[in-house]
Amino acid sequence: MQYQAISPEDYISQLPEDRKEPIKKLRNIINKNLPKGFEETMSYGMIGYVVPHAVYPAGYHCTPELPLPFMSFASQKNSINVYHMGVYAIKELYDWFVTEYPKHCKRKLDMGKSCIRFKYIDDIPYELIGELASKMTTEAWINIYEKNIKK
Repeated sequence: MQYQAISPEDYISQLPEDRKEPIKKLRNIINKNLPKGFEETMSYGMIGYVVPHAVYPAGYHCTPELPLPFMSFASQKNSINVYHMGVYAIKELYDWFVTEYPKHCKRKLDMGKSCIRFKYIDDIPYELIGELASKMTTEAWINIYEKNIKK
């Protein structure tokens, strides 16, 4: 489900009641743990965190007028999803997350490339998501991005 929101607060206000608190909690834990330099925004219809043009003027290679995406989350039809580009780009970070996940959740990890799906709202590992958010600086993300994208 994509919401036509102009701000994170607007996005949250449009959610079904049972999704508002989990999304607020995710937003709070990410904002609390994300290193300085990332900027919260609405990105692709989700609450997103990007490297702003002020830090990385080149922007996203596919659409340079957009800032470099890093992390986002959204309320979808059947789940709440967290998207983290570092998990997709760095095998060690992926391996760390996969190893840590069972220590925080009783259900099986449902994960795609950069997408972590939570079908059971009561099983969202907020502290683990916060720790994941803290693991990469803007400088580290830019370096990894350029190493993998720019030839």
